[in-house]
Amino acid sequence: MSVQCASLPLALDDYVASIGDPNRVVNMLVGDTQRIEVYADQGFAIPQPMPDEVRQAFQQLVDAGYTSRLV
Repeated sequence: MSVQCASLPLALDDYVASIGDPNRVVNMLVGDTQRIEVYADQGFAIPQPMPDEVRQAFQQLVDAGYTSRLV
């Protein structure tokens, strides 16, 4: 048996429309971005490089209140 992780090829606008709540999508993305490092630090994933621009955008979104999906 093999396992494959996949998703539908959707443009961001189409994905947001399918969820129906832009704030929820941004909160999900912020939480997922945080987990890239947190899960690696906890040994649940391998470390991934994170560009400075991503770190800065993450912090700006956290500072703007997008924190509902943070660990």
